[in-house]
Amino acid sequence: MNRFFDALPLWTGLVPLGVYLLLVAAAHLRRRPTVVAGTWDALLLAGAVSGLVLVGPLALVLPAAGGSPWSWPILLLALVLAVALAVLVPRPRLVVYNITPEQLRPLVAEVASGLDPAVRWAGDTAALPSRGLQVHLEGDGAVRCVALVAVGGRPGVEGWAEFSRRLRRTVRRFRVRRNPWGVVPAGLGVLVLVVAAWLAVG
Repeated sequence: MNRFFDALPLWTGLVPLGVYLLLVAAAHLRRRPTVVAGTWDALLLAGAVSGLVLVGPLALVLPAAGGSPWSWPILLLALVLAVALAVLVPRPRLVVYNITPEQLRPLVAEVASGLDPAVRWAGDTAALPSRGLQVHLEGDGAVRCVALVAVGGRPGVEGWAEFSRRLRRTVRRFRVRRNPWGVVPAGLGVLVLVVAAWLAVG
């Protein structure tokens, strides 16, 4: 196993990053918003940078760990644990690509009122008392990406799952213009993959 990881070329670390950038670009260039669970969003980002971590920082740390056959397994375990903490510790969230907070708020209000007619709003936070759920909108209209974060007490699994399902169905029917910003990650993704191909061939 040590020999396998020691021999990893740089291009293998660039491919996941390039693919991730193309996925982000595709989400922004669609005519409908894309809803991704926060867990999957974090896992995709971790997968995008994991290749660079393997051929970069972990490879640099390896000589200090000595020549033990357990060096790579221990470093990989540390990487997996770090990713698990980054995924499991944050509050439940949904990430919606290619939509502004102003466009998403009426959709959230529709879903929230359907789940709980007694829904109350305080700024950008909707409270659903009968569901024991509070949802806060965090976003930037410039990049057209909004996160819906469960705040307050830890939400019930069933309430959050039902809210997520209904929001996905509602957002799927909503049409938006393509986000011009999506060209940026698309160009970067293609550039990264071209560099990876050049390094692989060279």
